[in-house]
Amino acid sequence: MLSCKELVAHSSDYLDSQLNLRMRLAVRTHLAMCRNCRRFIRQMRLSQLVLRRLPQGQNAELDALAQRLAELRRQSS
Repeated sequence: MLSCKELVAHSSDYLDSQLNLRMRLAVRTHLAMCRNCRRFIRQMRLSQLVLRRLPQGQNAELDALAQRLAELRRQSS
């Protein structure tokens, strides 16, 4: 069975349907037994949904804002 750490490592591929059958079954088996990982996958799905619904033209603005916030955080440290 997969560990939680391994599930997290494969989570993006799982959500994008990029895993082979064996790995997909391993992920599903783990999710059936691990409440925390089920919660993590639900949060990842919600994040993907939110990102898909963002207006396309704002990506550059969001990247600039994220970069500025990172700079401010580095300066305050």
